[in-house]
Amino acid sequence: MTNPLDILKNFREIPAMPNVMVQALNIIKDPDSGTNDLAKIISYDQALSIKILTLVNSAYYGFSQQITSISRAVSLLGMAKTKNIIVTIAMRPMLTSQGDKTLWKHLITTAVGCEYIAKYLKVMDVDEAFVIGFLHDLGKVILKKHDPARYEHVNLMVGKGYDRIMAEKQYFGIDHCIIGSLLANQWQLPLLINNVIKYHHRPLSSAVPGPCALVCFVDSLSKDNFSLDKLEPNILAIINIKPQDVMALKTTIMSKAEVLIRELSN
Repeated sequence: MTNPLDILKNFREIPAMPNVMVQALNIIKDPDSGTNDLAKIISYDQALSIKILTLVNSAYYGFSQQITSISRAVSLLGMAKTKNIIVTIAMRPMLTSQGDKTLWKHLITTAVGCEYIAKYLKVMDVDEAFVIGFLHDLGKVILKKHDPARYEHVNLMVGKGYDRIMAEKQYFGIDHCIIGSLLANQWQLPLLINNVIKYHHRPLSSAVPGPCALVCFVDSLSKDNFSLDKLEPNILAIINIKPQDVMALKTTIMSKAEVLIRELSN
């Protein structure tokens, strides 16, 4: 059996975590830091500052007053939500550089869906829900970067109804969940994020089945060929969702995600 660590070493180029993400996460981890410190980091990056001000004044957040300063934006959003915006913006070049805007849109949709369900069903922290939804398919970026042609063969198989995990193992000898978890280790991402990346296709194997089940559900829900029958048994029960509410949830999530995608695309 191929050692996943050997495969990781053989990749031509393992991406580094975007620098602004590193700085923002370090500030948020520091108990002595506050919103002013985070605002200062953002202010050093003109493009990021403009994007955050655009987003915070958009329909997605719906603040009643016009916000014109980064410090005010961070103060209103809070550290965690600001971090999520930074992660979303900072990761976009890595995702779209591979010509895969579809994946980027899927990750935004999953993040929005996880955030929405976490808020209204109180299944976990809302801000953590957003970031685990956004980063869950990180491994797909690595596989595509390693061999775009082979990755396209995987997508073709999935389009014909094959299981993605099995197809990835057939073409790469590893799946996106495992390789994504290894990258999360390299980036020293929190254990919760790493666990969700690794187990979002099999939540019941995770030590934290709730967050993994949430991502598994929204990940499936956001796809065109979604079917309740394809979900692992007990997923809905773990996150306290009734089957009769699923399609209404899908409509709401897709609508909210479209607003954020449109804002981030400008």
